[in-house]
Amino acid sequence: MLARLSIRDIVLIERLDIEFSRGLAVLTGETGAGKSILLDAFALALGGRGDAGLVRHGAEQGQVTATFDVPKNHPAAKLLADNGLDDTGEMILRRVQLADGRTRAFINDQAISVQTLKAVGAALVEIHGQHDERALVDASTHRRLLDAFAGLEKDVAALETLWEARRGANAALEQHRAGMERAAREADYLRHASQELKTLAPKEGEETELANRRTTMMQGEKIATDLREAQEAISGPHSPIAALSAAVRRLERRAASSPALVEPAVKAIDAAINTLEEADQHLNAALAAADFDPAELERIEERLFALRAASRKYATPVDGLAALASKYAADVALIDAGADQLKKLEAMAAEADQRYGAAATKLSAARTKSAEKLNKAVNAELAPLKLERARFMTQVESDAASPGPEGIDRVEFWVQTNPGTKPGPLMKVASGGELSRFLLALKVVLSDRGSAPTLVFDEIDTGVGGAVADAIGARLSRLADKVQVMAVTHAPQVAARASQHLLISKDALDKGKRVATRVNALAADHRREEIARMLAGAEITAEARAAAERLLRAATA
Repeated sequence: MLARLSIRDIVLIERLDIEFSRGLAVLTGETGAGKSILLDAFALALGGRGDAGLVRHGAEQGQVTATFDVPKNHPAAKLLADNGLDDTGEMILRRVQLADGRTRAFINDQAISVQTLKAVGAALVEIHGQHDERALVDASTHRRLLDAFAGLEKDVAALETLWEARRGANAALEQHRAGMERAAREADYLRHASQELKTLAPKEGEETELANRRTTMMQGEKIATDLREAQEAISGPHSPIAALSAAVRRLERRAASSPALVEPAVKAIDAAINTLEEADQHLNAALAAADFDPAELERIEERLFALRAASRKYATPVDGLAALASKYAADVALIDAGADQLKKLEAMAAEADQRYGAAATKLSAARTKSAEKLNKAVNAELAPLKLERARFMTQVESDAASPGPEGIDRVEFWVQTNPGTKPGPLMKVASGGELSRFLLALKVVLSDRGSAPTLVFDEIDTGVGGAVADAIGARLSRLADKVQVMAVTHAPQVAARASQHLLISKDALDKGKRVATRVNALAADHRREEIARMLAGAEITAEARAAAERLLRAATA
């Protein structure tokens, strides 16, 4: 429910903070006091259309904040979760209207899109007036309202699951059929190509591996001669290692007599011999690495040629040949085993169709039966609202040839305003005043199902008085037992039944140079005075005060 509404710098409202409670809250006041401004500001916080003209003259921006107490399992909580928003149990919807026409939207101080704000606002509040019965005008919502009245939401959810299973089964069937038809058209080519690629047996990455091996072998062939010549010079018949070793041995025999002269030379020659032997080892390793089998190089060349020829033939990169081989093999298998698989998929699709059809038919029957109960309940509310000659009817049209996730039914609310006249869709047949009363009758019947937790009625009692206005007040009061109700009214009979009475007025400021809208919560004595004003007009008489007192006593009786 709506707990608080704070408005800053919107049209004639400079600063306004209103606390709301459960039950029926009425907003009254003279024409032009600002009731419409208040509702426009509230609608802005719920995601309504922004307008630079809403910003108070001289201000850079206006702001409206609506705070709601929302149970954890409410659909609005799921909307927050779906959009990654924090849910603390209290939802704070805030809308900033800038003077240049731009707006910003927030929920729980997290910036969000206006579309998200509008979706959450619609789940929390319904605003209804003579020309704004969106929940009734939009026929697409009528089926949801009927399902809510009948308690069929779980059946609808189960049917949606069957619809998805049916759609998936039929999609798999169509995909298999299309694959079989494609494969059948190309059967001979597919069998030949599949066998050719199977024989070739390409592997992903094979071309790169073979090309690298070929490059290494060809480079090794070029340098092998130079490596062998270097090895011949170091360790061949003319190798200096033998002569150097003999010279070292001779010098070592002289080392005892002249160590200072001999030892440095011996060390240097030993180092040279070690270096030459190390170089010989490296040359041996290089020759081993460069050594290859010419037959292997020829096999690599032939394999690369075959792979690249297949790549050109099938217009596919060499690395894509393995995947293409798998695809062709699968297509051939589809031809060979497709008939059996087709039968299985047809059986699965038929079973899914049958299960969906049976559930949709059962749901349709339940809707038709519930429609009669809804008609009876709504029609019982019409007579006190001076619609005793009118009839409400719920049209349920079933078409098994046009199934959908919510069934095979199209539901629309129709009315007949007078005997002998042609029934028709509610919005097209009912006048503005009649439409408001039909709306109220529906909302009373649907109060605990399919309704937002806060309902706002904008002057739905326009053009009626006396017993009809009293009947409207009684029904708004009954409705407020189930949901929070706010009503902008000029009818004292409605105002008398409120649990919270808010008076909207305009105060002159700066010695009459400007005005500002004010909202005051009225206590008992002030309530009687306001209701007396609504009864008598500008001059409040003793009789009007007495009549107001009777209305207040009757409302609490």
